[in-house]
Amino acid sequence: MTAAQALEQKIRTAIPLSAAMQFSIKVLNQDEIQVSAPLEPNINVHGTGFAGSIYSAAILTGWALCTHVMDELELDGDLVVAKAEISYRAPVTAALECRCHVSAQQRDSFARGLLDSGKGKLLLEVEVGDRPHAILQATFIAVGR
Repeated sequence: MTAAQALEQKIRTAIPLSAAMQFSIKVLNQDEIQVSAPLEPNINVHGTGFAGSIYSAAILTGWALCTHVMDELELDGDLVVAKAEISYRAPVTAALECRCHVSAQQRDSFARGLLDSGKGKLLLEVEVGDRPHAILQATFIAVGR
């Protein structure tokens, strides 16, 4: 099983809504994640992406990348979203495609915080669609166990 498949399974088990959304990880490496969810189960009354699904897919994307960073660095902790804000810029008329990057400096700072003080903080930006159609800015916090 690949790291992407294992992470997707972990998310579907921990967050059942992700299965209903048909959230799937397409690309996963140490500094990037790309995910997709088909439009049909995430549609609104206008035939475009439901804002709640867009937000949820973006949050799941960031959470998945943070979880992957923690797994890769063998860090143990509880990960939560401390703050998030989304800007909807255009209707989503196709699959919800999300992407997020993390720099080596961000990873190092996150790990140092978690190891040194028991609390790591990671600020991420998730783009939805190719325009992008929406942009989520979120702060993820990991608290050591």
